[in-house]
Amino acid sequence: MKKYKWGILAPGKMSAKFTRALKLLENVELFAVGSRDINRASQFAAEFGFKKAYGSYEELATDSEVEIIYVASPHSRHYEHTLLCLKNRKAVLVEKAFSLNNREAAEMIDEATRQKVFLMEALWPPFQPLYQKTREILDSGEAGKIIHMNARFGFQAPFHPADRKFNLELGGGSLLDIGIYPVIDALWFLGVPDEITAKATFSETGSEDSISIIFGYNDRRMATLYSSFRTVAGIGSDLLCENGNLLFSRGRDMSQRLTVAINGKENADYSLLPEGMGYHFEAIEVMKCLDEGKLQSDIVPHSFTLNLMATLDRIREAAGIRFQGRD
Repeated sequence: MKKYKWGILAPGKMSAKFTRALKLLENVELFAVGSRDINRASQFAAEFGFKKAYGSYEELATDSEVEIIYVASPHSRHYEHTLLCLKNRKAVLVEKAFSLNNREAAEMIDEATRQKVFLMEALWPPFQPLYQKTREILDSGEAGKIIHMNARFGFQAPFHPADRKFNLELGGGSLLDIGIYPVIDALWFLGVPDEITAKATFSETGSEDSISIIFGYNDRRMATLYSSFRTVAGIGSDLLCENGNLLFSRGRDMSQRLTVAINGKENADYSLLPEGMGYHFEAIEVMKCLDEGKLQSDIVPHSFTLNLMATLDRIREAAGIRFQGRD
């Protein structure tokens, strides 16, 4: 089994969660950490057992031994940091949201294609066992076609202007941070909508802090999506189908629950608390693709990321969400 040397770009809370998942895998070597602050990089490397620590992202990207880089900087920096890694011919796993807009996403994917290196968006849901179980039930036809989806992700976040959740310069707002999950679910199970309407509320910094979205499809299917830093809405998606309902939910600890309520049958309940909060599934996919010589994942292909970013652009346009100089 080939062991891959991983690098972490931008150590922080998300990188810590992901690294704990990486430590579960035998074919991972925790190799290098890059931060703008050498002390922060050194502390992260010491805590998790990385061999090298760098005080710049450039040093990480140009280390000839690093093979895969996980990019976990703020949304607004994914574009530049991913291009830096790709131009140095590193395989890249980019934390969601992939970029601030579809134009940037297309440029990132074009660069990966030009350099002939692997690139994937780190989307948690498609790799989860109960998410895949939901797809299996839908594909079986037992539940019938989806008529309506209701998806949500909301929690109350204290307002701090400099916090990335509220800072427009960092791509702040609930949509790209947590609203992306209901959008992923809608695209995964229903496809790209024909019509989008959206209404948002805004914080004191001008960042969107709650948003309600309606997806309309020409075949009369619909989806209502909601994300918020103002309400404890929980996390979940309800798929209301012709022959019953599939109710998927999860906790902040990534515990998962699926209730299958088919008309005329006793409900079936499934639950799971994955190791490593389920993040290791993304790393497994990256290394599997590299073993097979693939430049993109079949589970989260470039086309899905482009559809996702284009849909997020449409939502932002409908709701009046702007990132100055990046639209």
